[in-house]
Amino acid sequence: MSNAASTTRKPAARAARAARAARPKGDPGHSGQRNTALAWLTVPALFSFLAFAVVPLAGVLVLSFASWDGIGAIGSAGLGNWFSVLADPGLYNALGLTFLIMIASWLVQTPISLLLGVFTAGSQRYRAALAVLYFLPLLLSSAAVAIAFKALLDPNFGLATGLGLPFLAQDWLGVPHLALGLVIFVIAWQFVPFHTLIYQGGVRQIPRSLYEAAEIDGAGTIKQFFHITLPQLKYTIITSSTLMVVGSLTYFDLIFVLTGGGPGNSTRILALDMYLRGFRANLMGPASVIAVILVLIGLALALFLQRLGGKDKQGSQLEGM
Repeated sequence: MSNAASTTRKPAARAARAARAARPKGDPGHSGQRNTALAWLTVPALFSFLAFAVVPLAGVLVLSFASWDGIGAIGSAGLGNWFSVLADPGLYNALGLTFLIMIASWLVQTPISLLLGVFTAGSQRYRAALAVLYFLPLLLSSAAVAIAFKALLDPNFGLATGLGLPFLAQDWLGVPHLALGLVIFVIAWQFVPFHTLIYQGGVRQIPRSLYEAAEIDGAGTIKQFFHITLPQLKYTIITSSTLMVVGSLTYFDLIFVLTGGGPGNSTRILALDMYLRGFRANLMGPASVIAVILVLIGLALALFLQRLGGKDKQGSQLEGM
């Protein structure tokens, strides 16, 4: 009986194996179910994006063609808001300051973040402790950072008096070029830790074999940095630069608390100009025009920086060879 049963089961098993072998590897039914499940997982993110990005942006675009003081009825202004804003010299002053702070911040933050990221990516224990200390400024709010620096650099009651350092006893917030330099310094102080963390992760993804081969060939630390580390961090640099450049368009809270846009209009960037027009002058239409301009500038800069990376978005691990 057992021999007969096994004889009966063998053809059935062979038929099952043949059926599985004949079935296409990419089963349309199974693949379709998996794609449907993944599509449903994107629904909450899509809803949040529509609710908190697309809808407000559409509302701002509509308000840019409207006349509204933020309280009363909304009226139509046509292209009047656009003509008035584009003809205002203050817009171009704010635009120039925005790009100046953007470029200066990038020039200051990128080399510091890159070097600190490479340094903290080492395996020594003390470097892990230093990485935690470097990250602390990012845990503070921009308003708190601005208040702290405003107090520390007060010429009468700040560090100049407390530590007896006469060169710090300057009117940092009353002289245009000093105020602008202070803004760039404080921005770098707060956001260098974030980009350091990005570079640290990028360096740790570089294959160790590249450095071992370079050491065998007699390459020193500096040559390894320029011929291996930097090329391998190409896409990390582009990502960090995109976040840095586009993020510089939103430095509102720090500048608002630190300088209020002054002295005069020496630190009145576009984001601050938008706020002052909308909530100080109650000109929601012109403020919405500036908001749309900010969005367009941000999109253009992000697209430009991504184009610098080329079409290969994955990045070869052997790029530095």
